[in-house]
Amino acid sequence: MAIVVIFDGVCNLCNGVVTWIIPRDPDQHVRFAALQSPAGQRLLQQYVIDSALTDSVIVIDGSTVFVESDAALRICHYLRWPWPLLRHLHIIPRAWRDIVYRWVARNRYRWFGTQAECMLPAPAHAKRFLNDD
Repeated sequence: MAIVVIFDGVCNLCNGVVTWIIPRDPDQHVRFAALQSPAGQRLLQQYVIDSALTDSVIVIDGSTVFVESDAALRICHYLRWPWPLLRHLHIIPRAWRDIVYRWVARNRYRWFGTQAECMLPAPAHAKRFLNDD
């Protein structure tokens, strides 16, 4: 079973997280779609995801959509040990987790910068990126 991570394709932090996830997911449970891509836009429409949530990583797992800190913790669930242990951070109230998440999200461009275009995956990982072109 694969999950889909919709990420901000021009955000350096987001791209860094995607490249960090790939080697920690050797079973390829996680697939990716840049928010700005046709595939990302199609998924937003298909799952009726509020465009106001696009300042966040979005995870689609089956028919369930996760955003903000819940999305980040959901990704960890699919990674190689020890990262699934982070799912226990759910004991921290979501409101508190999301305050920290939103603070980082709000400042990510200033702290980490942006790219002019969405990242292009390495050829070895291209099949993990959804593409509607």
